Amino acid sequence: MSVTFVHAGDHESFDSLLRRFKKKVQRDHVLSEIRKRRYFERPSIVRKRRRAAKLRKSRRTSLKDRRRQT
Repeated sequence: MSVTFVHAGDHESFDSLLRRFKKKVQRDHVLSEIRKRRYFERPSIVRKRRRAAKLRKSRRTSLKDRRRQT
């Protein structure tokens, strides 16, 4: 994981610098990665969670396709 940083421009206020930093952290998915790694998750649980996400996504797309056809 890389460190996120921003360079301050000439005469840039701290508020605008902080706002840019927060946007960059959010775009780099840093906080979500930290939340995900906060507690150890067994590999079987990870597989189960990913499989459930795939199933939800496939159901959503099939439902959209059915709505388009009617």
